[in-house]
Amino acid sequence: MSTPLIAITNESYAHLLANYLTSQQLPSQVADSEKEGEYIIVLADGGDVSRATAICEEFIRQPGHPKYQQAAWENGEHVALHPSKSGNLSIGNLLSWAKTAPFAASVLFICTLVYALSWLGFFGTVSQYLKMQPVGQLLQTHEYWRLITPAFIHFSALHFIFNLLWWSMLGAQIERTFGFSMLLLVFVVSAIASNLAQAVVSGPAFGGLSGVVYAVLGFVWWIGWLRPSWGLSIPKAIVGFMLVWLVLGYADVLWVNMANTAHTVGLISGCLMAALLALGSGRRKPAQL
Repeated sequence: MSTPLIAITNESYAHLLANYLTSQQLPSQVADSEKEGEYIIVLADGGDVSRATAICEEFIRQPGHPKYQQAAWENGEHVALHPSKSGNLSIGNLLSWAKTAPFAASVLFICTLVYALSWLGFFGTVSQYLKMQPVGQLLQTHEYWRLITPAFIHFSALHFIFNLLWWSMLGAQIERTFGFSMLLLVFVVSAIASNLAQAVVSGPAFGGLSGVVYAVLGFVWWIGWLRPSWGLSIPKAIVGFMLVWLVLGYADVLWVNMANTAHTVGLISGCLMAALLALGSGRRKPAQL
């Protein structure tokens, strides 16, 4: 006999939760309630009620966690989370997102500030202090912050939006699952590695968060592959798209100049950090929100 688990007043959230439960080998469906505007999550006969209830409680605490939407994507579905009466893009919701991923939000803010100043005509002033220097010059000036700060510079709206969307999604996932320190480590290591490699190969005339974006992509991808029980994953279609984009950059068929070395080194560094974490922490599972 099927077991009712929880009643939810938002239909989109109800389907999202039912889909996630099903992805966790707990077949569930959404049933209409006798009460108008209420939807009941029903667990199929034979399901583990205690485990399903625990997942429902976790969902209530953080319904916006990306893993629920990812489960829908991986199952070939897309559940749109329609805005509530207060609106999903309210300042309150943005602040709530920032509280759950403060480092991801900080990088987003810095990149936005730098791009806004550049757009207002201060690009020369900003880049003077943030851009990379030739490695020989850097060793003389000792301005080693420049190994990281080129990640904050973006040259066009498309460049800025593309990088910050992926950073906001993937970086926030890492921070919510493993904490502030882990995302900080991934950011610093990948920024230094990708920026230094790009400078050595093609000189200092580059910028952008792309190397770090490929690092967080690789990190989430490999963690999902090596430790799927940790709840961090990314749809294969997105991985495929980003890898094809990387190859197209090397083929030089795109309308923009790509920092190919930074992308490649960033991806490798993210995959390596994920492998070290997953293989070195096999006996324990990271704390979940």
